[in-house]
Amino acid sequence: MISGKIVALKKVRFDNLEPESVKFMAREILILRRLDHSNVVKLEGLVTSRMSCSLYLVFEYMEHDLAGLAASPGIKFTEPQVKCYMKQLLSGLEHCHDRGVLHRDIKGSNLLLDNTGILKIADFGLAASFDPNRKQPMTSRVVTLWYRPPELLLGATDYGVGVDLWSAGCILAELLAGKPIMPGRTEVEQLHKIFKLCGSPSEEYWKRSKLPHATIFKPQQPYKRNIADAFKDFPASSLPLIETLLAIDPAERKNATAALNSEFFTTKPYACEPSSLPQYPPSKEMDAKLRDEEARRLRAAGGRANGEGAKKTRTRERPVKAVPAPEANAELQANLDRWRLITHANAKSKSEKFPPPHQDGALGFPLGSSHHIDPPFEPPDASFTTFFPYQKGQVSTWSGPLVDTATTTAPRRKKQSGKDARSSKPPPQAGANSTREIYKDKAGI
Repeated sequence: MISGKIVALKKVRFDNLEPESVKFMAREILILRRLDHSNVVKLEGLVTSRMSCSLYLVFEYMEHDLAGLAASPGIKFTEPQVKCYMKQLLSGLEHCHDRGVLHRDIKGSNLLLDNTGILKIADFGLAASFDPNRKQPMTSRVVTLWYRPPELLLGATDYGVGVDLWSAGCILAELLAGKPIMPGRTEVEQLHKIFKLCGSPSEEYWKRSKLPHATIFKPQQPYKRNIADAFKDFPASSLPLIETLLAIDPAERKNATAALNSEFFTTKPYACEPSSLPQYPPSKEMDAKLRDEEARRLRAAGGRANGEGAKKTRTRERPVKAVPAPEANAELQANLDRWRLITHANAKSKSEKFPPPHQDGALGFPLGSSHHIDPPFEPPDASFTTFFPYQKGQVSTWSGPLVDTATTTAPRRKKQSGKDARSSKPPPQAGANSTREIYKDKAGI
């Protein structure tokens, strides 16, 4: 780029302009345009291609995410550092909630950090607009499992800022403990871990909330709240805030402004300045996953070298450490992918390519420019230049292949016989109607 500024691109696909794909894409863009805060990631612009079914969202580049740093060996956050991160997180949430936006996927990998110590809330793919004065049903299939509040696990469709505050409480306890506090593998196990730590809901709450899954998951014997004992080694000033954010009743979690005014931030040691935070090597959640995979590979190789190998340690005996959380929208994305496969089963397969400039031209523009989202894009007839969000003029680009395609063209495949063609035909898709219904139920928000 001419400006020399490094940016991050988020690829958003909308094959064949499917209504649901366009709906998700447009909602995220509209929500990001509504937000403007130092602790919320900024949408710098948009880049599209005439040959590709993709739209790229341009964001400022951030070197780290909180999950990657927390899982890095040798990194242990001090109390002033934890306060600094939490203060920025709650400030960003306060801005989102004041603008009528629920993030609905607060977790470490969605909290980005740059080398100056600034934290920014990112990934608004599951975010939604809300009005506290007007009820509107929303899906309960949001928020990564480890950070999902009990009301969503119980099927609530009427909720508010409490879902983000619960996730923030999990992040606070995780930073102080150095590991995830409730790493459930299934929704049932996650709810059991919540009840064991935070206690089960009161009888009055069960009757008042009328949650869809209450009769299924209501325990026969009530659980006592155990936060004070479980976190007895935490700083004393942090316990009241954790008790509030991890309240079973979402109304008792209050709001981000009340959390920022809690004694956790008004007692010594105070939150440090972001600029005083240590300089870390670039670290993302993906780096932590790669380290874990490499460690598993080395352990497996060592076991084979020693013959049959020693008896494996049981999972319950292994110490829990900070590890990347499972994806929040994995099920939602899986249903979306299955729906695409079913609806386009007979369509020709296509792959995204980087065509030469005489066949394709990309269009990019910053938000706030005269080429904003509102007017429709009409591609010029004879222009094959690329517009970047950080320049006023046009810059010619060449994005052709790096090798001579004539020398690398694969030989043509032989034509299949009728028998071979019949034997290679893929089996029919099963459960197409049920998959569509699942997708509509969980993605039609």
